[in-house]
Order: sequence, then C-alpha cells, then structure tokens
Amino acid sequence: MAEVAQKKVSAWRALGMALGNRKTGFMLLFGFASGLPFALFLGTLFAWLSEAEVDLETMGIFSLIGLAYAFQFLWSPLIDKVDLPVLRKLGRRKQWIVPMQLLLGTILVTMSALEPRTQLGMFSLLAGIGAFASATQDIAINAWRIDVADETATIDILSTVYQMGYRLSSLVGGALGLIIAARIGWPETYMMMGGILLAVGVVGLWAPNAEGAAELGEGDEQVRALRRAGELNPAVRNRALVLVGLLWAVAIGTVLAFMIMSMTYAPEDRPNPTDFTLNIGPWIIVATIVLPALIAGWLASQKKQGRHLLVEDAPAASGGAYALDHLYRALVLPLVEFVGRMGWSLVLILAVVLTYRICDAIWGTFAYPFYLGELQYTNDDVAFASKFFGVGAIIAGLALGGFLLTAIGRMPTLLIGGILAALTNLLYADMANGGANMQAFSNAIGFTSLIEQVPGIGDAALAKLTITIAFENLAIGIAGAAYIAWLSSIVSKKFSAVQYALLSSLTLLVGTLGRGALGEMIEKQGYYDVFVLTTWIGLGAAVLVCIEWWRESRGKDAAGVVAPEAGEVAPAE
Repeated sequence: MAEVAQKKVSAWRALGMALGNRKTGFMLLFGFASGLPFALFLGTLFAWLSEAEVDLETMGIFSLIGLAYAFQFLWSPLIDKVDLPVLRKLGRRKQWIVPMQLLLGTILVTMSALEPRTQLGMFSLLAGIGAFASATQDIAINAWRIDVADETATIDILSTVYQMGYRLSSLVGGALGLIIAARIGWPETYMMMGGILLAVGVVGLWAPNAEGAAELGEGDEQVRALRRAGELNPAVRNRALVLVGLLWAVAIGTVLAFMIMSMTYAPEDRPNPTDFTLNIGPWIIVATIVLPALIAGWLASQKKQGRHLLVEDAPAASGGAYALDHLYRALVLPLVEFVGRMGWSLVLILAVVLTYRICDAIWGTFAYPFYLGELQYTNDDVAFASKFFGVGAIIAGLALGGFLLTAIGRMPTLLIGGILAALTNLLYADMANGGANMQAFSNAIGFTSLIEQVPGIGDAALAKLTITIAFENLAIGIAGAAYIAWLSSIVSKKFSAVQYALLSSLTLLVGTLGRGALGEMIEKQGYYDVFVLTTWIGLGAAVLVCIEWWRESRGKDAAGVVAPEAGEVAPAE
C-alpha cells in the first residue's frame, strides 16, 4: 500500500514538474496556433461566405483548401531537410513555425479588409495560401514536440497539452467566433484572430529549441555517412530513389492537376472534391507511403543481410551525386530507418494506426445527419451539446489522459482509452434505438434537472444527447492523449517531421475508404447496426494494443533495461 501511495505521489510530482516547464507552456501556445487556422479556414469561413451571399457552388471550391491538411505529408521532407536562409538561426523547427504563424496572422488581417463577394479571387487565393501555411506549421510543430521532449517535459505530457491547445482554439475559432461575429462583424472577427496569431508568432521566437545533434546539422552528417563502408552501394540507393521519386512526383502532380482544374475550369467541368478524395486519395497514400515502405523494407533487408554494401569508404559526393544523396536522405532514408528499426513489427503498428481512431475518423461525417436528421434535434441543441459541453468534455478527457499517462504509463492508458472509446458507441446505439437507457441514466444522476435550467432549449431530450456526447468526448480525450503520445514515441527524432506526417496521414486512408462503406450501411441497415459494428472494430483495436504492449515490453526486457523508444526519453525517477 505504501508503494502504491508513493507511485501516486511521484505521478503528481512528475506531472507538476512537466506542467511547470516552459516547453509545456509553449506547447499549449503552439497547439492553439495549430488549431485556430483550421477552424477559421474550414469552419467559420463558410459562415462568413454564406452571410456574404456567395453561392454554394463557389463555396465548394473553398473546400479544396482541406487538401492541404489531408496531403501535408507530401512536402514534409522539405520541412525536415531544407534550411531557410537567415531564419535557420531561429532553430531547426522554429525557422518554419514562426514565419508560418506570422504569415497566417497577416493573411487573416488582410482577408478582413476584403469583401468576399466582390473580391472573391483574392479572398480565395489568400485562404488557399493560408491553408498551406497552416498545414506546414502543423508539420513543424509536431516535429518540434517530438524533438524537444525530455525527462521533465515528456512526450506524453507535451502531446496531451498540444491537443488541449488545439481543442481550445477550435472552440475560439468555431463557436466563439460565430458569437463574436454576430456582435462586431466578420471583418473585425478575422482581424482579431489574425492579431492573435501575429502575437503568437512573436512570442514563439522565445520558444526553446531541441538540444543536441538534431539542432546541429545532423542531416548533413547523415548524408556524409551514406558514403562510408558498410552502407548501401550508391547505385542501389539511386535506383530506389528513382522509383520513390517517380511515385511521389506522380502523386504531387495528380494533386496539383486536380487543384488547377478545380480553380480554372468552368463550374460544370470541375472535378468533384469528394470523388477525388474518395477514389484518388487512397492511391496517393499507396504511391507515397505503401509502395515506398516496401522499397525501404527491401533496402533495409539488403543492409541486414550484408548485400550491396560498400566495402570501403567512397569518395565524398559532389555535383549530381551530392544532390541525389540529399534527396535520398529526405525521401527514402526516413522510411528505411523506420522499417529497419521496426521490422515485421511494422505490420502490427500499422494495424493499430488504421484501427485505433477509426470510429473518430469516420463518425464526424455522419454526426450532424444523425443528430439533426435521425434524432430531430435543432441546431441550437447540437451546438450546445457538441460545441460547448462537448469540447469541455474532450478537454477534461485530455486532462485525465495526461494524468493517467504519468501515473500508469502510456500503453495502459492507450488500452483504457481504446476500450472506453469503443464502448461509447453503444451509448449512441441506445440513442438510435430511442435513448431510453440514456434518458433513465440522466434522470437518475440529476443531470436532466441541471440541463432543464438552460434557458430556451433545456429539456430532458437535450439532457440525454448532452450526456451521451459528454461520455464519448471524455473517452476520445483519454484515447487521443494516449494515441498521439504513442505515435510520437515510435518515430525517430532524426526524422520526426517525415515519419510522424506519414503515419498520421494514414487516417486519411481510413476516412476515405470507411465513409463510403459506412454511409451505404447506414442507408441499408440504419444507425443502430453501424454503432454495434464500430464497437466491435474499436474492441478489435484494443486487442491490437494489447499485442503492441506485449511487443514493447518484450523488446525492453530483451535489452535488459527499461529503454526509451525512438521518440521519447526515459521518465523522471
């Protein structure tokens, strides 16, 4: 008993030290800066356009800016490899973070001075540039979080705090933005939001950098190391680079062609964004992740087997060979390192990535049709339950998840979060069946009486919806805190931008493939059966987490020490 009490005290002490660290404070700020543009460009912007009486067909073009977030991994190698003149002095990650924040702030302020209906061309151009700047910022911030983690500001706490900032900014840029705009107007609202991002960019100048080799030109050292004895023969590497380069070039060309066609063709000839994401999106993932991973796996196996290796140091590369080595380091080496380090365990890791957040990734598309169409709630009901109460529940879940990560560890929290997130689908199944059980529970604990005090909309029906969303979001918060921490821990700090962007982008594959099938199932069988199915999928993901937990434990036991994973540091004693 005394040992358990000591662990609890240690957990609280470690949590307090992490929250008091300046890295954690900047992580909250960067999380807020990451979520605010997303909410403004892909949420409240459409409310402004609607109020300005921009037609729906034209607004559909603005949905294209979401591609910047969906395919951000396509330029993640640039963020990992390219140094910006003069700005490199800010630090490896801050050279991208700070300029993007200042650019975003400037774009929002400039948009506030435009009239959407009469200046739509410039307005849409700024929104598009802003989306790419926002996605670029996200890549760099995720890499910064992994790079700066240490024994005090652990990757677990930094990941949790990042999500808290992100969720808070979604509330500020979303629901709060609508409220502010109704009182002072859209131009003034966007000017205010732009000012916030400009201030964050200035404050970000003082954010700490990662210590050690990652900040001291490790990339150049990795390029030079490619020519040493025992490394793969340059001719073999270059053939692999050509294959991967062609795959990435085709993928990038496809995305650019789609965007150019969408912005320049007549309305009736424009490609459908939904069809592109659904039908072409998965193939882009195959071309830029799946096939390059197979090529990287072959390269890693050749090195392990001692084939195609340099028997002695090769002369330093120059000219075209030097450029090819740098391209190999940017595009292929991150995958070779990851596949070589994980081996066949990569199959298990990908299975967890593809299933753990599947309910979350797919459900968002059908949430409002379910609330408004199936359950017949009003917009005000849904706004209260999901935007205000729901966001609060997610933040509470993140806080609880952060404490559990510190108190019991990453893998137990990942398992608990996965099980809870899966089981909350049964609450929605009850709602689809009339919600009798959720209503009885809400009445029994006095929650219904509390919600009935909400002016104008409070009633028993709103209470059961609110408590259902609250439980789901609480579970999502716990699961999200653990999942992002786990995902961050398995990537290498040497290639954090590329590896994290590639892994996190796999949720696109889940969403694009899953939404069509789920929508068809809803049409044929109704919501109840869908929620039962997603419960089983979530529980299957929890089983995979158990296997991953066993794999990690076995790896540490085999090493004879409790060793940190690639992207983390050992917790403080």
